[in-house]
Amino acid sequence: MTHTKPITRPATRLLRRSEAAAYVTATWGFPCATRTLAKLVVLGHGPLYVKAGRIPLYDPADLDAWAASKITGKFSSTSVRVAA
Repeated sequence: MTHTKPITRPATRLLRRSEAAAYVTATWGFPCATRTLAKLVVLGHGPLYVKAGRIPLYDPADLDAWAASKITGKFSSTSVRVAA
């Protein structure tokens, strides 16, 4: 017997990959390409997503969390190293 979690309507409209890339670029100010999101799905380092059939869909809240995790603190010098 398979137990499945009921799917509910999201609070905001889910975005297709091209819309998600445009959203990150417009909202966060750093470039994000559709192909980059596709590659990150394979590598496992991208934002969370769901699938509708074969179409990946992104929640803007998940895109915001992912983009925020990519931004570092402020620097006063290029000699400062970023901790990994």
